[in-house]
Amino acid sequence: MVKQKTIKNEITLKGVGLHTGQEVTMTFKPAPVNNGFTFVRVDLEGSPIIEADANYVVNTQRGTNLEKLGVKIQTSEHVLAAFVGCDIDNVIIELNASEPPIMDGSSKFFVEAIEKAEIVEQSAERVYYVVKEVISYTDEATGSEIILMPADDYQVTAMVDFGTKVLGTQNATMKSISEFKTEIADSRTFSFLHELETLLDNGLIKGGDLNNAIVYVDKEISAKTMENLKVAFGKENISVKPNGILDNLTLHYPNEAARHKLLDVIGDLALVGTKIKGKVIANKPGHFVNTQFAKKLSKIIKIEQRNQIPVFDLNKEPLMDVNKIMSMLPHRPPFLLVDKILEMTESCVVGLKNVTMNEDYFIGHFPGAPVMPGVLIVEAMAQTGGILILSSVPDPENYLTYFMKIDNVKFKHKVLPGDTLVFKCDLISPIRRGICHMQASAYANGRLVTEAELMAQIVKKN
Repeated sequence: MVKQKTIKNEITLKGVGLHTGQEVTMTFKPAPVNNGFTFVRVDLEGSPIIEADANYVVNTQRGTNLEKLGVKIQTSEHVLAAFVGCDIDNVIIELNASEPPIMDGSSKFFVEAIEKAEIVEQSAERVYYVVKEVISYTDEATGSEIILMPADDYQVTAMVDFGTKVLGTQNATMKSISEFKTEIADSRTFSFLHELETLLDNGLIKGGDLNNAIVYVDKEISAKTMENLKVAFGKENISVKPNGILDNLTLHYPNEAARHKLLDVIGDLALVGTKIKGKVIANKPGHFVNTQFAKKLSKIIKIEQRNQIPVFDLNKEPLMDVNKIMSMLPHRPPFLLVDKILEMTESCVVGLKNVTMNEDYFIGHFPGAPVMPGVLIVEAMAQTGGILILSSVPDPENYLTYFMKIDNVKFKHKVLPGDTLVFKCDLISPIRRGICHMQASAYANGRLVTEAELMAQIVKKN
């Protein structure tokens, strides 16, 4: 079982926002379990929090931009990619501006900061979304497509084709998240000259320089554009290398553009909020298609989580057979309604009952159409929960369990002779003074058949 991870120490980075040109101070802080990635705008009153959630994406122009209740975070993808690439689950990212520092246009410096802060395990188990069938999203306007298919690990392949001679067609693949730090993290952002001209004319890329963006020259540079570039980058001379890239920068890899697109995919899919076990194939990815896919996947995961049926190995040796159960519970046939205890922790217990036609109640409930009474399903769940509460005392044989309250009971499907009922009871709050408050569920035939909130108390026998 993999545990969640965060950082051990706070660490601060300073730099300039690519589009805003603002000086930015960014601090990574440890976060509690199940926090995920959260941005905090410490420059605003109340230090508002913006969760890294696909549903907060408002636009994807030159980056993935989030907004919650009027509070914005711009260009979030490189920072988020670093945390995913370092296999971290929970972190707080404090900013005194709307945009993280661009640094060198990659995730390299963020990864270095994370490693300097040290990565530590937390107490809670990590939850994965295990891909069982192909999920896809296509942007009809651009032909961009993302496909997610089953795989044992998180894998990503990015395929880019901008239809220009200077860049051409490129592919990049990450076979495991462990490759991110050495193969992907230092891949820098890039732009084409024709895009750069538009950005300059609109007053963007104020924090840009030749050290944080690869510029592919896909057209002849006019004298006016050359002068604008000199001013924007603070250089007396700018020229084009033989490989079609502006000077003062050397590619880390021949396919650095594809690797950076892969980095963006990882950062954008961090907005799903759940670790993924599956293979992503992104054809002509961009922030729009990435985040639209993230929204779709997030919705699918939430629906599946609501309807998720626990999977238990019914053939393994039980934790308790019926004889051990009778040594703890006072119930006896025909009112003993639990055959096995499969699993048990301090806060959860799983039990099983094989429903047969030999049950006495089927004689009258109902002749010719036998159905297990709902009240007995609730009783069986309570007996399973009774094992949990009686396990909290050293002499369970000297105690009896009594119902105190039953709430929110729902009967969703019939239980018939031949069915195998699996009961799962989770504590809603810790056991105190012999009182147990639990959420109980009963499953049969791969679906939830009954659920209820139960409260019971153990009382010592006279």
